[in-house]
Amino acid sequence: MTKLTPADVACWVLKSSRPAAALVPAWAPGAEAALTRCVRRSYRLELMTPGQPCLLWVSGRDAPGVHALGALTGPVTDPPGGPEVPVRWRLLTDPVPRVELLADPVARKAEVLRMPAGSNPSWLSAPQYAAVLALAGPQA
Repeated sequence: MTKLTPADVACWVLKSSRPAAALVPAWAPGAEAALTRCVRRSYRLELMTPGQPCLLWVSGRDAPGVHALGALTGPVTDPPGGPEVPVRWRLLTDPVPRVELLADPVARKAEVLRMPAGSNPSWLSAPQYAAVLALAGPQA
């Protein structure tokens, strides 16, 4: 596989195995929250810049899919626990279920769906990000 370039990435996908309610207690749908997410050390971190869109992908058996939309609010840092990135998120009222993304001819090609155990961060192309936003509807 060839390396990503900034032109390839329309949106970063940051994964969590914990549901949104476990990340921010009392996080209400539609509300914003600032979180720092751990990321895996790779060349991709050099491509992450403040202001870029991102989404929160919740994995697992209970309601997997897109649960929040947001943007990077600062650069990647590398504290003793490993690299992390700050994000401002808005929790979706209705998460976009994995099954709906798999049914979409464009979204289903996303790395996070093709290789669920892949890198964190993952990414979406511009057409894939547009498909996710369309599935999210007015709440996006």
